[in-house]
Amino acid sequence: MAATPSYWDYLKLDTLLDLQSGLDPNEDNLLPDELHFIIVHQVYELWFKLVIRSVRLGRDELSKPTVAEEIIPKVVHHLRRISAILSICVDQFEVMETLTPQDFLAFRDKLIPSSGFQSFQMRELEILMGLDESQRIKYGEINPLEHIKKMGGKTPAGTLAWDRIVQARSEGSLLGALNEWLYRTPIQGSQPDDDNDEQVVNDFLESYMAAAHEHHSQGLERLVAALGEDRRATLEDRVTGSRDHARRFLFAEDVKDEDRERIRRIRASVLFIESYRELPLLAWPRLLLDMIVQTEQQFLLFRNRHVRMVERIIGRRTGTGGSEGVGYLDKTLSYRVFVDLWAIRTALLPTYALPELKNPELYGFADG
Repeated sequence: MAATPSYWDYLKLDTLLDLQSGLDPNEDNLLPDELHFIIVHQVYELWFKLVIRSVRLGRDELSKPTVAEEIIPKVVHHLRRISAILSICVDQFEVMETLTPQDFLAFRDKLIPSSGFQSFQMRELEILMGLDESQRIKYGEINPLEHIKKMGGKTPAGTLAWDRIVQARSEGSLLGALNEWLYRTPIQGSQPDDDNDEQVVNDFLESYMAAAHEHHSQGLERLVAALGEDRRATLEDRVTGSRDHARRFLFAEDVKDEDRERIRRIRASVLFIESYRELPLLAWPRLLLDMIVQTEQQFLLFRNRHVRMVERIIGRRTGTGGSEGVGYLDKTLSYRVFVDLWAIRTALLPTYALPELKNPELYGFADG
């Protein structure tokens, strides 16, 4: 007969609470501050485990050949969980900062040459989100992932680390799944397989840019009226420059010719969803895009909070893994995955200035 389940057996507390000894076989030999350091970082890794699972679940839902309307709320749910977890992770640095510089220095040398950079779950998460390899900042003189490969294989944990990286690299990313979904999104009722789809997309973008020209021209006149006619030339250059930048972005003039049509349609889909977000059938897609931006924002806040925590405790000394420490971490603040979702905000117009929507009944708005 099976034993009656208990809280401690369900959570395997006998095992979990025996994993905080670090490099010492006996936890009792640790300084209280080292125990604190270990527990805080183990909690981070547990949170990362849950985030990774949620990223995969959201990616898999968006990767389905046909994404039914009821699937989008499920993806939003996973993203909301990720964002909430990362928010907790940001706040958790406050607990970490109860460790003073002198507290940490008392056991820091034991860690050499290990480094927080070797958190393979964070690297795995970056890959699954869709961080481009070309964006990675070199760790010392080598590729960051190659560093993990070099360090891995010496212990079971190191073998696991590299195996997880290899697995993540073999999978699709959340960014890839999102772009595929956006590419298939109907624009003005047109879908990619329709004969005249490219023309419909171009017409939508041209009408949008015409509306943007009118809106920006009116804004320019208001600025000149407020700041003086002598500022017209400077202000006109700025307004024109912003508008031209938006056009180059929306028409994907910044990408290779062979990718332009696809990227143009993806960006047009983002623009369409964001612009006509009040349509019933675009409500959940709009919320999906918002949650992805919010999730990446939490990642950015997490990275920045991490860097400032490290600087607060160890200053700008060399990292335990041999990197430039805070200098290296500061460079990683440039990491962005969902670049287009951020960039589209520069091109958005207020609702009253939008071009007329065609076929509104296809999006659940019968009154036009």
